Amino acid sequence: MVLWRSFRISTECLPNYHVGYIHKKYKSAIMKRMLFSAIIFTSSITGIAVAQDLKEKDVPPAVKSAFAKKYPYANKISWEKEKGNFEANWGGKSGEDSSALFTPSANFVEIVVSIPINQLPASVAPYVNKNYNGAKIKEAGKITDASGKHMFEVEIKGKDLIFDEKGVFIKED
Repeated sequence: MVLWRSFRISTECLPNYHVGYIHKKYKSAIMKRMLFSAIIFTSSITGIAVAQDLKEKDVPPAVKSAFAKKYPYANKISWEKEKGNFEANWGGKSGEDSSALFTPSANFVEIVVSIPINQLPASVAPYVNKNYNGAKIKEAGKITDASGKHMFEVEIKGKDLIFDEKGVFIKED
């Protein structure tokens, strides 16, 4: 202890390893840095996974033309870029009751139309309840792909689950 005082270093600045003591002002600063780092990390991961909103001018003309030809009745369209493809959303109060997906070369991929949860196949809700710890289904949609195949999509806890037309689980998207 005398050695430390001869160099005029306060023992308050040094951690007490035997007790695990950290001075309150340092503990607060450490916690703030950890929280800030966690927020930055989470937002960077979320930014990768979430679709990117686009302005109409950023959508290729061929994609806009293919969309207008296939869905001429659609209005108040918003665009997103999702996994390299272009998604047009329109309809309903949220503006997202229907969404159509096109490749950058303007090929139709699929359309998803929002449906009431009670219109899902009977086996979907029990599957979600059993395999996702009773998670609540937030949204449901009926998917029709380019070949005319029908599937169902449900959103739980920020994840999309895909089921075939009979309600058999296919994948988590």
